Order: sequence, then structure tokens, then C-alpha cells
Amino acid sequence: MNQITKHLLMIRPVDFKFNEQTAGNNKFQVASGQSDVQSLALNEFDGFVDLLRKNDVDVTVVDDTLEPETPDSIFPNNWVSFHDDGSVYLYPMFSENRRLERRKEILDGLKEKFEVNHVSDLSFYETQYTFLEGTGSMVLDRVNKIAYACLSVRTDQEVLDNFCLLTGYESVSFQAVDSTNFPIYHTNVMMCIGDQFAVICLDAIPNQEERLAVTLSLNSTGKQIIEITLDQMNHFAGNMLQVANQSGESLLVMSEQAYLSLTADQINILEKYARIIYAPLYTIEKNGGGSARCMLAEIHLPER
Repeated sequence: MNQITKHLLMIRPVDFKFNEQTAGNNKFQVASGQSDVQSLALNEFDGFVDLLRKNDVDVTVVDDTLEPETPDSIFPNNWVSFHDDGSVYLYPMFSENRRLERRKEILDGLKEKFEVNHVSDLSFYETQYTFLEGTGSMVLDRVNKIAYACLSVRTDQEVLDNFCLLTGYESVSFQAVDSTNFPIYHTNVMMCIGDQFAVICLDAIPNQEERLAVTLSLNSTGKQIIEITLDQMNHFAGNMLQVANQSGESLLVMSEQAYLSLTADQINILEKYARIIYAPLYTIEKNGGGSARCMLAEIHLPER
């Protein structure tokens, strides 16, 4: 079992824009007022894919469709996750227009290259108004089978517990807030788990016992903890993902904004574990409230 994968799924946007349905609980999201948000976001998306492929990362790109209207389809890691036993999990989504992102034809297309043994659909929780938005809500330590999750409107303990029951994961859940004491909507904006390290904004966890529990869990699995500040978190420094390229080289993927917020010391530590690559994603970050990691759905399925 590996923490990092060589295969990524990305969804190319056709109608990316500020999503009114998600803005209420995503304080990373700001309406830019630009008239050409889709074309700017598309340029950023294509540049990001190009960066990954130039670094020999295998990326499966699927074009979004104009109908139904899915302004956040660029963030597929929220509705689906792929696991090395061939299982696929589909997740309950908070926003009604995000629920339309779950597309069977995307999964069918992946079956040509990867083995899918079982699909577990947790989306029925939407009828109970409880949610768990994939690897946005959970940051998975896949090797040690620990799901880290900051609870929010979009991350419900009951659904998290069910996911853990189905997968054999153990949950480490906690409350996390930003500098204004507003709940953080997704765990993956405040922390990232690599194979030997963890990037985390511990300052976002106000409860000392919960902060200690998270720290002890990370320490017990041998992760070097690299702390980021609340300000760095606001620049998406927690929203990074470690991947491998086709040669097996370890890469740490993030946005340019995230990279520029890091200190020289933090960069030096991270570069012990992975070569850093980054892309400008400013339009996507501002209007969508998500960054590089949110755009990448890791494919851990066995290859055919």
C-alpha cells in the first residue's frame, strides 16, 4: 500500500465560476467580479496539467459538460475517492449543484485502464442533510489507515464513522477554525499527509486536547510535522499533494501562491522528501475557494 500515487484524475472546466451555493461556508472563496473567469480558469487548468505532464505525472483529463451546470467540477476529489483494493467511494455533497458532478461515465472510462471491484455510494446521506466531501473532508493516511477530519457543515462525524467502518480506517476528528473563529470547511486546506511528513496548521485547532491528539497521531506514524501559520493556510499552503511520476520520483504539488507563502526553512524541509512543483492558480483559488490539491483526485486503483 502506498501513500502516494502515479495516477491523477482532473476535470477540465467548461463553466467555472463563483458558486453561490458553496460560498456561505467556504471563506476561502471570494467573488472576483471578473467577466472572463472561465477563460482565465481554463488557462490555469491547462497550464497545471501541462506542468504535471512535463514532470512525467500520469494525468487522466475528462472534459466537463455544460449540462448539468456544475461550476465546481474542477474539484473532483470531493465526490469520489479511489483505493488500492479496487474500491471506489462516492460521497454526499453539501451543495445541490455539486451533487451533479458525480458522473458514472467518468468511472466507466477509468475502468478501461484500472480495475474497479466495488463502488460504495454514500450519497444517500444527502437525504439526511449530512455530508462527507471525499478527500476534501478527510485527509487520508493511506498506509496507516487514519482519516484526519475537521468537522464542519460538510464533514459529519456519522458519515465519517461509516466510511471508517467500511474501509477499516480509524478517524481522528477535531474542530478547526480560521483567524476569525469561523469553521474551516475542508480539512485539506489546513493539512497534507505525505509519505514521511505532514504539513498542518495546528494553530487552527483551538482545543488543546484535540491539537495534542492530532500531533500524537502524526508522531506515532513517524511523520515529520511541518507547521504552517494561519496566514500561510489562507494562501493555500495546506492544500498540497505528494505524488510520484512515472520514474518513481516524489513530487510535491501546490499552487504558486502556496509556494510563495512558505519560508526558506519550510521549503528546505519539504525538499528533503519531494521535489516541489507549483502552478499559478489565482483565479481558481479566488473564485472556487480551493487550490492545487482540490483539483487532483488520486487514482490508487490497480492498473489493468
